Amino acid sequence: MPKGIERLTCLRTLDCFIVCGGGENESKAANLRELKNLDHIGGNLVIKNLQEGDIEDAVEAQLKNKKRLLCLELNFCKGVENRLGGIEDGILIEGLQPPSDLERLAIWMYGGIVLPNWMMALTRLQELELSDCGNLEVLPPLGRLPNLESLALRFLQVRRLDAGFVGIEEVENANINEGEIARVTAFPKLKKLLIQYLSELEEWDGIERRVGEEDATTTSIFIMPQLQRLTILDCPLLRALPDYVLAAPLQVLHIFGCPNLRKRYGKEEKALPDYVLATPL
Repeated sequence: MPKGIERLTCLRTLDCFIVCGGGENESKAANLRELKNLDHIGGNLVIKNLQEGDIEDAVEAQLKNKKRLLCLELNFCKGVENRLGGIEDGILIEGLQPPSDLERLAIWMYGGIVLPNWMMALTRLQELELSDCGNLEVLPPLGRLPNLESLALRFLQVRRLDAGFVGIEEVENANINEGEIARVTAFPKLKKLLIQYLSELEEWDGIERRVGEEDATTTSIFIMPQLQRLTILDCPLLRALPDYVLAAPLQVLHIFGCPNLRKRYGKEEKALPDYVLATPL
């Protein structure tokens, strides 16, 4: 990107910003901090080639002040093994906080262990995509995002999807007074869910027995009540699907490359059809 782009203070559209990786062109290239005064840019913005040397520049970019920005893609520089376990990436992404009205967020090749704190403040977020985040083992309580309609998880190291992922862990541990009923809905608007190449994922459970239960001393929990499309690809260790997924109003279900699911549901009375278990997208 040309140096001096910061002077285009009336700019409305900037679809892609490529961070310079150093070298002979570094003196001629714009850095992230030159985005600071471009507060009128809106719509889509892709930031490519993010790396640890950009930490201070990321804070100076002040993405959170770009109120017209609706879609943001953060694309980190490949090479997780060179980032000390992703510590630098974790600091860097915190400085790239977007405006709270963001509707779509995609994070690619992020090397951090956890996702940024600001993610759960994106209450208008409709689409979230996490791809090729090789060190990511724990997901935040994404079920608390009230407007999330589409979620894609690809190439993560997550081992379990449970109450913490759904966002009801605190509710389950809360003390409910006798005679009170707490009604909780997790992923209230989620319609599309893609889980792909989660090679370490073994369990997707932990809360099935509570779903839909309701009595004088418990919590009524509903999860993904609008889920219409579920795709699970190449998750070889995944053993079972939770009851709330099987009870969802699914219109499209694709399962491919999941031998344990085939073994489990292929033998049950209410088995999934062969084409569901074997048909790719």
